[in-house]
Amino acid sequence: MNATALSFVVIAAVIHAGWNLAAKRIRRGGARFVWAYYSLSAILLVPVMAVSLAVEPQRPQWTWLVAAVVTAVFHVTYGIVLQRGYAVGDLSVVYPVARGTGPLISVLAAVVLLGERPGVLGLVGAFLVVAGVLVIGTGRAPEHADAADRVARRKGLVYGLLTGLTIAAYTLWDAHSVTGLGVPPIVYFGTGAIVQSLLMTPYALKDREEVSWLWREHKGEVLIVGVLSPVAYLLVLYALQIAPVSLVAPARELSIVLGGVAAWLVLGEANAVRRLAGSVVVLAGITAIAMA
Repeated sequence: MNATALSFVVIAAVIHAGWNLAAKRIRRGGARFVWAYYSLSAILLVPVMAVSLAVEPQRPQWTWLVAAVVTAVFHVTYGIVLQRGYAVGDLSVVYPVARGTGPLISVLAAVVLLGERPGVLGLVGAFLVVAGVLVIGTGRAPEHADAADRVARRKGLVYGLLTGLTIAAYTLWDAHSVTGLGVPPIVYFGTGAIVQSLLMTPYALKDREEVSWLWREHKGEVLIVGVLSPVAYLLVLYALQIAPVSLVAPARELSIVLGGVAAWLVLGEANAVRRLAGSVVVLAGITAIAMA
């Protein structure tokens, strides 16, 4: 993989793990929390997008708006499903399963549908990333786990898988948008954030007291996710312009290692040995992808 693309992806992975740790702290709010950080992202991106349009040599196209609307629908679904998963399951289950399912589907679709050929080493690296993620996110529950713990773990796995499907959907569409359609990443993501906020506003404003409580009690988390989420994904979009999606998607999963360690050290979640073993496998996959 191109060194610049790899550096973008690695930085994005660090940022991504950080904002997911903040999102996990929200036990109440769900879709309204998603609306709050999408809206903040949109507000922050408007001036940046305006400057980008002013200096962009291409004239805006209607296809740019269509592409942004489609990604907005995918991202709204992703945000809601992910937040629901965090409400019922552990970060160390939902996050790795979600991040592992996404690249697995992305790589298969990129090879089958888009005709990409990342090479043997790249495919081996992708396989190792996915295998490591599954080691981190699956396995037998501790002997002392009660029925409620086991149910929560199963729910976490289900929501992790559903989130992974949405990740694969927006990853493939976004790769097509910034490469095949030629939409500038900042314009694309900024327009998408605005549409995401507008799509969710009617629901969010049905309960303004809940929105006020969310801002009052979790302002920090809204700010962290609202700022860090677009930064992380813009880096990925730029990486997709110079490297194939079948390599970018799995390489992003370095965030699994960081998220797993944070779940252990910060949140006190269990199964540290299995999690760290899976992290070693993920790192091996990242190395193989970088050498492809």
